[in-house]
Amino acid sequence: MERARQPALIAIEPDILLVEDNPADAQAALSALAAAGFEDRVVHVSDGGDALDYIASARGVPAFPKLILLDLNLRQLGGLHVLRQLKSDERTKSIPVVVLTSSRLAIELVESYKLGVNSYVIKPVDADKFNEVLGVIARYWLVINELPRR
Repeated sequence: MERARQPALIAIEPDILLVEDNPADAQAALSALAAAGFEDRVVHVSDGGDALDYIASARGVPAFPKLILLDLNLRQLGGLHVLRQLKSDERTKSIPVVVLTSSRLAIELVESYKLGVNSYVIKPVDADKFNEVLGVIARYWLVINELPRR
């Protein structure tokens, strides 16, 4: 009996890289993005190091998302470090990064903008408002905004 052939996997660059280590926040973000029609366009990683690794190597070819949603308060490698790495690298500095955080610390806000963040958004506590905000962010950066071609 002949084995069924497995379909070839096609490497597709995601449009959105979600960097969030809190499982509840990650699920809420993924649900909000799905409700906005972006469910098949998101890759989620739960650590800053994983985010940098994901971007640096997808089978040896950089996988550059069109938008990075970055939490600042990550357990292993913090969001500010990830942002610093992304914005200091010529290959990745033009990728829009939206900090999506619960932190209201002015120093983190100021430092994020000094490092080149494109937007700093406080996570709404209300689920409906959170869904609305994520939908607006995704539509703006992926539909309305013009990104440079790579």
